[in-house]
Amino acid sequence: MPVRARTGWLGVTLLSTLAAIGGATARAAGVETLLMPGKVTQAHAKYETECSQCHDRSDRSAQSRLCADCHEEIAVDISGRRGYHGRMANAGGGQCRACHSEHGGRDSDIVQLDTAQFDHALTDFALEGAHRTLACAACHKSGEAWSKASATCGACHKDDDRHQGQLGQQCVDCHEQGGWTAARYDHGKTRFALTGAHQRTACNACHLGGHYKDEPRSCVGCHATDDAHRGSRGEDCGKCHTTSDWKTARFDHEKEADFPLLGRHAKLDCSTCHRSGDFKDELPRECHGCHKADDAHAARLGVKCETCHGNEQWKPVDYDHAVKAKFALIGVHAKLGCHVCHSAVVEQQKLKSDCAACHRAHEPHGGSLQEGCDACHGQQDWHSDLVFDHELTDFPLLGLHAVASCAQCHRTLEFARTPGTCNDCHRHDDVHQGGLGEKCESCHTPNGWGIWEFDHAKQARFALTGAHAKLQCAGCHREAPGSQKMRRDCISCHRQDDRHLGAYGPRCERCHTSWTFKGARVQ
Repeated sequence: MPVRARTGWLGVTLLSTLAAIGGATARAAGVETLLMPGKVTQAHAKYETECSQCHDRSDRSAQSRLCADCHEEIAVDISGRRGYHGRMANAGGGQCRACHSEHGGRDSDIVQLDTAQFDHALTDFALEGAHRTLACAACHKSGEAWSKASATCGACHKDDDRHQGQLGQQCVDCHEQGGWTAARYDHGKTRFALTGAHQRTACNACHLGGHYKDEPRSCVGCHATDDAHRGSRGEDCGKCHTTSDWKTARFDHEKEADFPLLGRHAKLDCSTCHRSGDFKDELPRECHGCHKADDAHAARLGVKCETCHGNEQWKPVDYDHAVKAKFALIGVHAKLGCHVCHSAVVEQQKLKSDCAACHRAHEPHGGSLQEGCDACHGQQDWHSDLVFDHELTDFPLLGLHAVASCAQCHRTLEFARTPGTCNDCHRHDDVHQGGLGEKCESCHTPNGWGIWEFDHAKQARFALTGAHAKLQCAGCHREAPGSQKMRRDCISCHRQDDRHLGAYGPRCERCHTSWTFKGARVQ
């Protein structure tokens, strides 16, 4: 340790004493060497006789500066505030002796490092992840300064580098310190940003064999074997496809091919239509060009499928028959297949809209009806869906006629030739056997034969009184009216009853009543 030279008797006495004791040896080593508290460590032994290398006699605080003069690397760390000493510069008042004590002997530990308590975060390499569990010797080689340990990943993990040094020494740029598998490489900083399915692709799927330099950046460089177009569309797949998947295409088919993909067309794979793989091949644009084999109409309805069908599916058919064909499909017609009526090519077969045009062969009325079928029949069923109004004919249905079935009067379906008189239908029901003529309605009503009304006095000008009221019609009308001119005098019917043999004339009523011939009253 340095001591200051002093004047006075004490200094003279001390020097004299040392000179006497040390002799020739003391003169060679110097006074300061004789006064040091102990031997220095082996690393500083060569400086032991040169105290001024470490001590300034006039300024005790300059000791740390003198240390830095020898330990230049540490001095750089301190001035740059890096490394362990740079971060610990203010510990112990900034004095080296606060941590490193000398003169403890040749074998003394001047470093005095407690590895158990050492805070590695104060160095340039904080221990994180798997590094925390490592022993110091795993990184710090024996006999080498602790600060000499490299802070680069490659220095320790060269043998673990599957990239063979192609990506540099800073593994931490991509990998976490907890393990190799967790990688965080920002591919966007390269000339090929990963998007879509590329983000989920393993590195070695593109970088075969761990090769990372001069890798192709064009789509076809990796996907030549996936190119369904066989190179006919060039190498820039990105013009049409996205990186999400091959099927998600962004090719504007309407703009570039003048054919918008609508409905199910939008879901089709390109090869469905472009079968050769060469998109320059000219393809038909009309439906029939691709769907000829699907045409169930065998071209009878023309080649413009879009007139009836949409782009989603062949059925249901979107065709307004009422507007476009001027014939509404109602009832049974709505359920018919197109070919039931359209039996030939529509351009050559002009169909009429009247019923007879299609149903003439089924017409059972013998052509006797003047009006169309729809005047009587509906479009649901020929037999039950009837709309005929008999009131508009010459024979309105009254009474029991209204509940009679058509066939009771119309023995055939030639309705126009059906007779319209009562006797035509009821001849077998005529109890008068034609004796009163054919105008049954003169006496009878259509509500029933038993319900009849005839005013003989008014209509025949012959009141039925007395025994006449009890007679049957045929009692007097033995022949049909019209063929027999009935007289109104008594003798015309009672000539055989005249006991007077005509002596009193034909007017029997002058003596007799209509009740009986007996009890005559002479006037």
